[in-house]
Amino acid sequence: MTHFLTGLELDKSQALTLLDLALNIKQQPQEYSQALAGQSVVTLFEKPSLRTRLSFDIGINKLGGHAVYLDQQNGAMGNRESVQDFALNISTWADCLVARVNQHSTLKTLSENASIPIVNSLCDLYHPCQALADFLTLKEVYGDVSQLKLAFIGAGNNVTHSLMLLAATLGTDFVVVCPKGYSPDAQIVKQAEQIAAVNGASVLISDRVEAAAGSNVLYADTWVSMGDSTPLEQVKQTFMPYQINKALVEQTGANSVLHCQPAHREYEITSEVMDGKYSKIIQQAENRMHAQNALLVSLLNPNYV
Repeated sequence: MTHFLTGLELDKSQALTLLDLALNIKQQPQEYSQALAGQSVVTLFEKPSLRTRLSFDIGINKLGGHAVYLDQQNGAMGNRESVQDFALNISTWADCLVARVNQHSTLKTLSENASIPIVNSLCDLYHPCQALADFLTLKEVYGDVSQLKLAFIGAGNNVTHSLMLLAATLGTDFVVVCPKGYSPDAQIVKQAEQIAAVNGASVLISDRVEAAAGSNVLYADTWVSMGDSTPLEQVKQTFMPYQINKALVEQTGANSVLHCQPAHREYEITSEVMDGKYSKIIQQAENRMHAQNALLVSLLNPNYV
């Protein structure tokens, strides 16, 4: 694995190995305190961030590495200088570039021109680091994730795509429940269906909440993606039937609830559920750091493992 752009870089065996490493790093952090000693990781953000920025920054520090934060003070990517030149220059100083960008095409250009690993920490199509954290959490809670049914409820987006692809890779049955017109990308769904078939799993897209019946896990995300200026109130009528609330949890029989955050309480999820006994949301947020640390160690110092 040279770069981590979509999550498709990992097959089932590699994904499980990485999750095992993440668990080990979480349980025995002292064993990895020098895993990235002497290495510098640039974290580039075109979009705002709380969990991603802090979990990478603090995580890199815990591995003995040095994180360098870049925002848009130098102007939008590709404006002040080309993305190609940016990649070529960063490669001369840093050991890795973690990038949260507006367009997946930016990551592709970075990876084509950089001589260091490029990690996608979010783009318009994928959020693969989030999916790793999600499945690390499910592995902690359930053990064998291939026995699970996971239902994403809301608008198909980058989080849906990465979650769906990793579920397919790990053999987890995956359901997307969304209003008509808000389905995930058809091409990515087709990819996931093909991967799932190989791993004995299924992918289902539906506009009926009944499709989530029998799910072990319900997953919520904001109804309006970052960068979309549509007010939540404007889509509330469309999405309220898809709110994760106590009634839906009971109706589906789920015993875990996830949300990648930031959450809009009383919109896509109620506070009763978010703060309730089935919520694994804070554990999930914590696991961002451990999953990402495992990824960075695998990319930058694989012999350390």
